[in-house]
Amino acid sequence: MAVNLSPVQVRRGTLEQDVMAALDASGLVPSALELEFTESLLIVDNQPLRELLLRLRTLGVRFAIDDFGTGYSNLGYLQSFECQRLKIDQRFVRRMLANGNDEAIVRAIVQMAQALQLGVVAEGIEDAQTLARLREIGCQEGQGFHWSPALPPGEFAAYARLAAQRVLASGEPATLC
Repeated sequence: MAVNLSPVQVRRGTLEQDVMAALDASGLVPSALELEFTESLLIVDNQPLRELLLRLRTLGVRFAIDDFGTGYSNLGYLQSFECQRLKIDQRFVRRMLANGNDEAIVRAIVQMAQALQLGVVAEGIEDAQTLARLREIGCQEGQGFHWSPALPPGEFAAYARLAAQRVLASGEPATLC
């Protein structure tokens, strides 16, 4: 379960308690939770935030940097904040077939993530051609309207059940979905 966090939620000072309460209320194990932060939140050398993330990481919570490539891209925080995944901003992904520079950025992020043993997710996949190109350059995870627009909770649950049934029936791994 990935949860996108805003800087306001982090600055409020109750993130640790909020995460613990949500885990307790949902029954979700911490290792199944991934908190997504934007690069802008991480650019300041913030020792209290680093300590908070370490405490959550010790519980098993995972972290991703959302919209990677649109902020300051300080590569040092990839190590200091112990992120496990980069999410490539959809602006690069959506334009990559038409713009060689955008494809180069996507390729560089994928290669860097692989070299650092980080997961990488392409956001904004809207068609089969983009999906195929991402697979060619080594990106194995993605999200976007190619599969489905955002759905209300009840519709999402039905969609997820159907998708799981298709994956189980095919015997293929559920990557890029």
